[in-house]
Amino acid sequence: MFDVTSKDEATHQATLRHVNMMATNYPDSEFEVVVYAGAYPMVLQEHSTVSQEILQLEGNEKVSFVVCEATLKRHQIKPSQLLAGVKTVPDGILEIVTKQGEGWGYIKESHH
Repeated sequence: MFDVTSKDEATHQATLRHVNMMATNYPDSEFEVVVYAGAYPMVLQEHSTVSQEILQLEGNEKVSFVVCEATLKRHQIKPSQLLAGVKTVPDGILEIVTKQGEGWGYIKESHH
């Protein structure tokens, strides 16, 4: 599971590189990108700099993108503004904690 909170577009691009590489090298594994806080533009139709990369993964059942509903509400974003295939979860942090409890690995995405 990839934890993405940064508004930095370089972080968004790095995340997609990592997801693509890992999904290719570990085709039997599942990957989830959890987007919340300042990273929400990453999954918006009008603002994403990685929209093509996300849309290319839409058909891959082993890769999912979710965004925090609380973040969307705080920024007055409607689900209709999300890229196709992006799902919502009530809370990004709770999603991460729940997945870790199920044994998922944790990757914090950041870029310096």
